[in-house]
Amino acid sequence: MAAAQKHVLHVYVERDTALKLTLLERPKSVEELKEIIQERFKPRLNGDFSLHYVLMDTTYALCRQEIVGAVGAPRVRDIVDRWPALLMESQVVAEFHRIKNVNLRTQFYKELDRHTPRLITLFRDKAIKTGKIAEELAKLMRIYDIQEQRDVNTRRVLVLHALPVYLREDASTLFRTCDSADGPDLTDTPVALLTVVTDDTTDSALFSPESICIVVEDEILVNGPTNLADSFLLLFGYIYALDLQYPKKLELTFTFIQKVVMCLEDNKPLKGRLLMLKNDLFNE
Repeated sequence: MAAAQKHVLHVYVERDTALKLTLLERPKSVEELKEIIQERFKPRLNGDFSLHYVLMDTTYALCRQEIVGAVGAPRVRDIVDRWPALLMESQVVAEFHRIKNVNLRTQFYKELDRHTPRLITLFRDKAIKTGKIAEELAKLMRIYDIQEQRDVNTRRVLVLHALPVYLREDASTLFRTCDSADGPDLTDTPVALLTVVTDDTTDSALFSPESICIVVEDEILVNGPTNLADSFLLLFGYIYALDLQYPKKLELTFTFIQKVVMCLEDNKPLKGRLLMLKNDLFNE
C-alpha cells in the first residue's frame, strides 16, 4: 500500500522564525487550515501569522479555491504573498499543467515555431500595402531585417510584436517600455511586458532588451526572462494561474495564442479577423 501523501508547510510567526507543520490530509479550505494552525501551535501562536507553501502541488486545491472560488476577485499581490511559489517560473508552468493538462513551454514553442514562417510571409505581404497597419508592420520588418542574427529567437520576437498589429489591436498596451532611470506609469495596465530601455531609441531594445518585467494589475509582479518569447509565455501562464481576464484591447491576440498556438478550445467559434488569419495559416 502506498504511503499517504504528506503536506508540509512553514508557518512564519516572526520574520525569521518558522514552525514546520506536517498534515496527513489536505484541509478543505484556507479557514480550516488556519484553525488547525492556531490549535496546533497555541499558546506560542498568539498573534498574526503568514503561510509560506513549500510546494504548489501540495496546496493546489486550496490555491484554486482562493483564486477562483472567492466571492470577490482577490488582489494578485495578496495571492502571491500567500503563495510565493507563484513567483517562480517553474511553478507557473506546473500550475498551468495542473489547470489545463498541457505543457505550457512545449506546446507554445512547438506551435509558434510551426506557424512562424507563414506568419512572417503574411506580415510581409501586408507591410507592402498602404495604411497605418501596413506602416507599423513595415517598420517592424525593417528592424528585423537589419538584425545581424536572425535566428529562432528573433523570429519569435518579430511574430509576437507583429501579431497584434496585424490583428489591428493596440500593441503598445502590451509591450511597454521605460527608461531604466525612470519609474514607469503603470496606471490602467492589467497585464503587460515592460522592457527597460537604456538607449536613445526603443528599436534596439526590440530584439535585445536589457530586462523585461511582467506587469499585472498596475504593478511589476516579477522580473521575467530577457528573452521576449519566454516572458510572453510566462505572462500567458500567469493569466491562467491567477485566473485573469485577457486584456480587452488585446483579446484577439490572446485568443489566437489560446486557440491556434496552445490548442485550447472553449467551444466558441472564431469570427472576423481571427477566422481569416487561421484560414490563411492552414490554407496556403
